[in-house]
Amino acid sequence: MPDEKAVDYYEVLQVSTGAEPETINRVYRILAQRYHPDNQATGDEDRFREITDAYNVLSDPERRARYDVAHQQRRQERWRLVAAGAEAENDFEVEQAYRLTVLEVLYTRRRIEPDKPGIFTMELEQLIGRPREHLEFTVWFLMQKRYIVRDDNSNLQLTVEGAEFLEQNYRTQQQKRLPASKGTA
Repeated sequence: MPDEKAVDYYEVLQVSTGAEPETINRVYRILAQRYHPDNQATGDEDRFREITDAYNVLSDPERRARYDVAHQQRRQERWRLVAAGAEAENDFEVEQAYRLTVLEVLYTRRRIEPDKPGIFTMELEQLIGRPREHLEFTVWFLMQKRYIVRDDNSNLQLTVEGAEFLEQNYRTQQQKRLPASKGTA
């Protein structure tokens, strides 16, 4: 089983932290059916395993209680880091750099893997090193501009408008971009 501290099982199952056991069970069945390796159209063995691991923890009251303590501690730690660097987080140029970075990551994914152009928020968070709570505004903005969309599996994907915006602004915005993260190219 993967390290429970490194994975947000609520994000994996796409449920809130206050979700009732019946909701967790229902969502698991839907996602498990979609990602089961035997499903020819949408099967994904890794995603299925991840969903099953999340379900096994969140459906067991004792394991969920232990997980919730660690989950809450991680969230608090993320916000503490933000408080320490609040000046930088409110800087408009930093936000613009993150927007461009998100577009570049999605652009690269679409170009390199056209059959799997989407990225889960959790994967994006790991690639660019920004907590999900701080990515929410960036993702909201890019979705409102119609530069990115969520597909049927909740993956983020680049749109034609997003690709054109990035290509048109690539050279003029180059100095504002963040340093490349490992694994984005």
